[in-house]
Amino acid sequence: MSFEIIAIVLAIVALLVLSAFFNGSETALTAVSRARMHTLEQEGNKRAALVNQLLASPEKMIGAVLLGNTLVDVLASALAATLATSLVGDVGLVYASVIMTILIVIFSAVLPKTYALAFSDRSAMLVSPLMRIVILVLTPVTAAIQIVVRQILKMTPTRRDDAANILAAHEEIRGAIELQTKDGAVARHDAEMLGGVLDLRDLQVIDIMVHRTKMEMIDADAAPQTIVDEMLRGHYTRLPLYREEPDNIVGVLHTKDLLVALSKSGWDVAKLDVMSIATMPWFVPDTTSVKDQLNAFLKRKAQMALVVDEYGEVQGLVTLEDILEEIVGQISDEHDSQETAIRPQTDGTVNVDGTVPIRDLNRHMNWDLPDEEATTIAGLVIHEAQTIPEPGQVFTFYGYRFEILRRSRNKITALRIKPLKTTGVSAGDFDDDAASG
Repeated sequence: MSFEIIAIVLAIVALLVLSAFFNGSETALTAVSRARMHTLEQEGNKRAALVNQLLASPEKMIGAVLLGNTLVDVLASALAATLATSLVGDVGLVYASVIMTILIVIFSAVLPKTYALAFSDRSAMLVSPLMRIVILVLTPVTAAIQIVVRQILKMTPTRRDDAANILAAHEEIRGAIELQTKDGAVARHDAEMLGGVLDLRDLQVIDIMVHRTKMEMIDADAAPQTIVDEMLRGHYTRLPLYREEPDNIVGVLHTKDLLVALSKSGWDVAKLDVMSIATMPWFVPDTTSVKDQLNAFLKRKAQMALVVDEYGEVQGLVTLEDILEEIVGQISDEHDSQETAIRPQTDGTVNVDGTVPIRDLNRHMNWDLPDEEATTIAGLVIHEAQTIPEPGQVFTFYGYRFEILRRSRNKITALRIKPLKTTGVSAGDFDDDAASG
């Protein structure tokens, strides 16, 4: 009798160990870093390659783990109940249930799962050979389970699930970046650049373009000397050419092409034919995504495009540099103006030009002003106030205080913004003490 008791106890211990193996394997293989495994596989690590093979068929892996874990837990509980009943009678079922629950939870679930989470990569590579054998042995049963599961999943909206998974992947990457930034593993500037890459798919060229009111252009019918002078005074190497009215853009003039033409003419400006050296303008819809526009720039080997709306009216221009600045931040050279449009003050406020994009201000000050309804700070204030404010008026939106400093006709040219310590004021409220100009 004692030998049978010892055999049952040893069998229960062995089954608990198997249960711990299945629980730990499931946690390790689901928590393992796929990027790390991919890198190790590229370096020739066979265990990492085996892990990637297992992860390539998650249904088989999960099915085998769940089946094996259920079998050993049920069998261990049954043996414990049989042993306890033979020793103390029917009340032994209660003792067996309590004791087995404690043992399974502590030694077969919490302990192996905790270790697997702490050392997921190491654990995954350690259990991968045994898991491969388990999957092969249980393949007939797991194949039947997969058929049942797939039939049930056919009744779910799989297309929406796929779309959700795509979005979840981006959000997972973004969340990982933010988490590593908080922990100090990733520098804030590096995190902003990585986030900028992810944001490209959500932006349209209208969000980052230079508005037509700020475009530098040249009249194609002007005298050659005037065109040369304007090109030399300009801040850019490429300038659009227009005829009769600014919306009628007929070409783009490059400084290098201009210098080559002048050199060939013996530096005689009077012989210069501007339209012969100008390139054809490239027009793109304002709804084009920034990611698609970047790919188009690379494909066409171009660096500037003119943005038009649905009616064909020019709204502005976008350059390759504008897109790169969304990733790496402001790019300046020795010819750029040193005047900044965002000027932090010693009292905690920030003086901002009305044309400053909301995204640039958020990035520069680490703020979270919304940019869904407006592109610029002035546009945001006008949208929320539902009017064109006068100088001196003060508004409070989204936990920030906006004071209008200057206005030119219907445009807000300068504001003073102060983040509030309390953000209980809802969007659309404004200060009662606001002054009308």
